[in-house]
Order: sequence, then C-alpha cells, then structure tokens
Amino acid sequence: MLSPAPPRTPAQTGSGTGRAVPVRPRSRRTRVVAALLLAVTVVGLLGGCARVRTALAVQPDDTVTGEIIIATPPKNADDKGPEITVPADLQSEIDVSEYDQDGYIGSVLRFSGLTFEQVAELSKVSSAAGDRMTLTLRRAGNRVIVDATADLTTVPVDRADFQLKISFPGEVLDTNGDNDSGTVSWNFTPGEVGDASAVVAYDDPEAPSVAGWTLGLAGLVVVAVGAVVLLARRTRNPPIRS
Repeated sequence: MLSPAPPRTPAQTGSGTGRAVPVRPRSRRTRVVAALLLAVTVVGLLGGCARVRTALAVQPDDTVTGEIIIATPPKNADDKGPEITVPADLQSEIDVSEYDQDGYIGSVLRFSGLTFEQVAELSKVSSAAGDRMTLTLRRAGNRVIVDATADLTTVPVDRADFQLKISFPGEVLDTNGDNDSGTVSWNFTPGEVGDASAVVAYDDPEAPSVAGWTLGLAGLVVVAVGAVVLLARRTRNPPIRS
C-alpha cells in the first residue's frame, strides 16, 4: 500500500499557479568560496603596503650619511620582506641588516661618506617596496639644491608609510617640507605622486676660503715688494769696476 504524498508547502507551490518552484538555498561551498575570495583580496592589499623611510645627514664636505628602511608586512612566517638589490658599485659602501618593527619586516641600509651622485643611485632601490623614488642633490655655487619625486600611484593607502628626512649643515632658504632647525622632512601620500624640494646655503668645500685667498694674496705682495726692493738696491748701488 502506498503512503500518501506529504503536502506541498507554499514555497514549493507557486502563488496561484500550482506549479512547483525549486528552492535553492545558498550552499556551504558558495559561502566558502566567497570567504576565500575576501581573504585573498585582503592579503593582496596588505602585500602592497610598505614602509620606506629615508633619513640623510648632509655633511659640510658634501658627503652624505644616513639610512634607508625598506619593509612590508610579512605574508607568512618565512617572509623576509622585499628583496633588496644594492648597485654593484655601492655594495662595499652599504651595510645591510634585517628590519623587524611595528609589524613590518625588511631591511635597513646604512652608509656614510657617499657622494651626491651615489645617493641618487642608491635611492632607486626603494622600488622593491612598490614606489618609484628619485632623489638628487646638486651644488650651485654656495647653494645645495634638493629635488625628489615619489610615485606612489600603485601603493594602497592602508598601512603605507613613506618618509624622507634630510639634515643640512647650513641655512634652509626654501623648501616645501617641514623645516625644524635645519632638518627638513616630507611625508608622501599613497596613491599620489609627491615631490620634495629644498634650497640650502652653505660654503662650497671645493672653493678656496677667504682666509686662504688673504694669505695667498699677502704672500704675493711680500714677494713683489721684496723683488722691487732688491731691484732698487741694485740700481742705486751699481758695482764698482776697477
């Protein structure tokens, strides 16, 4: 004997049509896939975050001492941060050590006695963290001019930290950064192209000093006077011939 079929619920019977409407509840697999996609998106955003902090001290002899921090949030326990490639001609001048602070992991590059040209070359290594940085320092007479550009258009805003700080031995005449007693700092905004500029006045170490000019001129005067006196004595007192 056949059992009677169970009554249909309103969800299975169309409203006034009598036709069955299939019910498709959200499956567990769909929820898992959605969760995985969200996780991948979050990891991707964090992977693009970075910390690049450059701190320089310009010396009176036109050399530069400083450090550059390049780091990102770790993606896993084995992540060592961005891979840093120091230019071959600067490897003997740069000390590279590990950096692990504030949830960022990467490298610290420390140096001293670099020329302006070497600093410009070294600034390009920060591209490992996602930015494109250019930095130039050049001398024009008794002025040192700083120009820098940081292209952060591909860097997400979340946990992004890009800073540049330079200390100078002279007077800062003009800058678009924050000047604090000869130390100028800039903070760059992720997603944008930022620029940094400064004009600083201090003596050119290659130019002769005023004291040197004075001593040199005095020496020339003494030599000239001595020659004139000697010539005058010979003219006034010619040798007696027998």
